[in-house]
Amino acid sequence: MRSLTDTRVFNRPGVVTHGWYWLARSVDIRRGRVKALRLLGRDLAVYRGADGKVVALDAYCAHMGAHLAEGKVEGNALRCFFHHWRYRADGSCDHIPALAGAPAECIGVNSHVVCERFGLAWLWIGDDASHPLPAPPELVGAEVDSMLANRFEKNCHPSVVLVNAIDEQHFHSVHNLPGSILRMQAVACGTHNMQFRNSGTLPRERWLGRLLARFYRDVLTYHLSYWYGCLGTVTFGPDFLHLHLMFALRQGEAGNTEGQTIVLTRRRRGPLGWLINRAILIATALGARYFAYGDTRVFQSVRFKFQHPLAADASVIAFIRHLEQQPVARWLADAVLPAPAPRITPLRRAGRE
Repeated sequence: MRSLTDTRVFNRPGVVTHGWYWLARSVDIRRGRVKALRLLGRDLAVYRGADGKVVALDAYCAHMGAHLAEGKVEGNALRCFFHHWRYRADGSCDHIPALAGAPAECIGVNSHVVCERFGLAWLWIGDDASHPLPAPPELVGAEVDSMLANRFEKNCHPSVVLVNAIDEQHFHSVHNLPGSILRMQAVACGTHNMQFRNSGTLPRERWLGRLLARFYRDVLTYHLSYWYGCLGTVTFGPDFLHLHLMFALRQGEAGNTEGQTIVLTRRRRGPLGWLINRAILIATALGARYFAYGDTRVFQSVRFKFQHPLAADASVIAFIRHLEQQPVARWLADAVLPAPAPRITPLRRAGRE
């Protein structure tokens, strides 16, 4: 990267890094039903099989390119509407009615790794799908309760949306926070992840600052964890109760951002624990609206170009440089109608096609 304006990944439409991307709300994928979905410029046929698992296949049949979402779910497989070719969850074709024998092993469509967590179905793009779905650092490995909050759109790239939450200057200029309250420190935590921790403290010159400072032992809790340039978690709140939220972002068709907010908390047992968790999740969802809508005016008109970086932009610069090193997937390059099916030696017909 020769400069902060000459990037190969950051703020580049059509560039997709390896990572987990939110696909749809789990409740919108019903058992035994297939949906036509489009993710980052690629058409998919997504269904929930009889075993309850979500399957995502490339959308077009390997025979003549019919859209598989026009077909029907049979057990854990999907049968094409056009000539009734049937595809397993792994994308392999296991039945062609016009053939008396089994189809060739090489016939099939791409199947994608999908997981469900936090009320969403997520799809892995890239190599090595063994990476677990991220969570706020304080909740990694813990049982959590979650709730889907607001869904939103921004008229800019997802990586630009993530910049906003680590931009110290705008908290002073737009949100009128005191200058000492946020001092972000960026730490790279592997190829895909970068974390940002606040080292600033509440000012005690005025009574309100002294009152709020009673709820913090030292620094103001504001911790962010960014993944893939499209997924971010935020932890905030007083020392006795940290609140956690996640922003799942993806590029839209027009180069914009389609976002889904998730709020999370550590699971508490019993009926009382359930009530406490619901109250915490609702309170967190209200706080999330501040992050999602606070700077909507900027996101609707910004044409991001980082031409004059300052020392105060250190966290933003660190994020861009880290994102530039992340591997890029061939997602869009492969998102085309399948090549003609391999030549099939005519076999004895099983009946009328």
